[in-house]
Amino acid sequence: MSVKTVALLRLNFLVLFLTASLIACGKKNSVVGVPIIDTLVNEDKLWISEVKFQDPSTEIYLGSPSILRLANGDILSCLDYFGVNRPRDSKGRSNRTSVYRSKDDGLTWNHIAEIDGMYWGNLFDHKGAVYLLGTTAATASIGIMKSVDGGVNWTKITGPKTGLLFEDGNGNAPRYHCAPMPVVRFNGRLFRAFENIADNTLPGMRGYNAFVISIDENDDLLDASNWQKSSEVSFDGKWDKPGSFATTGWLEGNMVVGPDGKLWNILRVNSSPFYDRAAMVEVSANGKVSSFTPENFINFPGGQSKFVIRKDEQTGIYWMMTNNNTNLAEAAQRNVLSLYASKDLRTWHHAKTLMEDDQDLTDDESIALTGFQYPDWQFDGENMIYLSRTAYGKGVPRYHDSNRITFGKVYNYKEFTPAQLK
Repeated sequence: MSVKTVALLRLNFLVLFLTASLIACGKKNSVVGVPIIDTLVNEDKLWISEVKFQDPSTEIYLGSPSILRLANGDILSCLDYFGVNRPRDSKGRSNRTSVYRSKDDGLTWNHIAEIDGMYWGNLFDHKGAVYLLGTTAATASIGIMKSVDGGVNWTKITGPKTGLLFEDGNGNAPRYHCAPMPVVRFNGRLFRAFENIADNTLPGMRGYNAFVISIDENDDLLDASNWQKSSEVSFDGKWDKPGSFATTGWLEGNMVVGPDGKLWNILRVNSSPFYDRAAMVEVSANGKVSSFTPENFINFPGGQSKFVIRKDEQTGIYWMMTNNNTNLAEAAQRNVLSLYASKDLRTWHHAKTLMEDDQDLTDDESIALTGFQYPDWQFDGENMIYLSRTAYGKGVPRYHDSNRITFGKVYNYKEFTPAQLK
């Protein structure tokens, strides 16, 4: 037997041994045909793969990740750009989205589409097609695009019959704002949260009004006449805690159906110097009225930053990815990303820390320079798949200015159900 043959036999034996060891340890993978060994390779790393890396020296940064598992098993992701040298439209507004696809369960990613005219968009599937719903540029019109080939080609927003849903005020209000947030199905309608920057002379997020848009799930999503807006709710500075900065306001609402059967828009509250505050805006079942009373401010881990909540329909448990505060002196801390769970949307329990800075930095340096932020995630069988807008490594000027979009998994997420919910 040749030396080469012996070496190959030894290699095959090693692979079989590692695979058997993983199976014995109970490792699982939700996608048939994907090597089970990938869990061993990546389980101790901060992320499994990078969708995209951008050198910070370009002064272009990566934002707004969204993720979707397609029916054929591929994973679709998208991102957009901000920073001094970002792509922009004729009015100077950020407006570009890039789409990527993975055919190997998130281990590698290929760029498949470049879209001008979509920003802050979230991916979702509906009746066999994929959609991107966001704004046509930063603080511009609300628009939607459709793909029937898995994200390679997209419709163009040219008017109210082709995805231009609600027009901005051409420099005046309305100035539409959002983040990649879930589209929720409720009573035969689709709902998604947005904000109107009704008064941009106010500091911070003080001038942001909360509202939702909705449509009958059987109507043409590209036809603006089928969509409706709810009433808008403005933020009242009288609701501030004593000592709050004048920048307090709400944004980036997350639609969710509560255990009470009501529809809620849960918004982050920029509440510096305070933290862990969110607001639950009630939305009528027909989507026409949004309303808020101050008793629906809630204590909420990571309420200062963007979070995503989704409900496990089998167990009734709500799961959330958020930037929880581990340093109580830092309201905007984003160098820790965690998984939380709740049964009532108001009381949340820590389930698992997903990402935490491992660089050789002091606590203050880490908070200033590292961000695992703006998560988007989906249930994926027994697992969760997620993306992070990640600021990490050399040259990053601050935690906000993310140079990576990273992909990760939570394997067997139900195993992390907090004891209080069992």
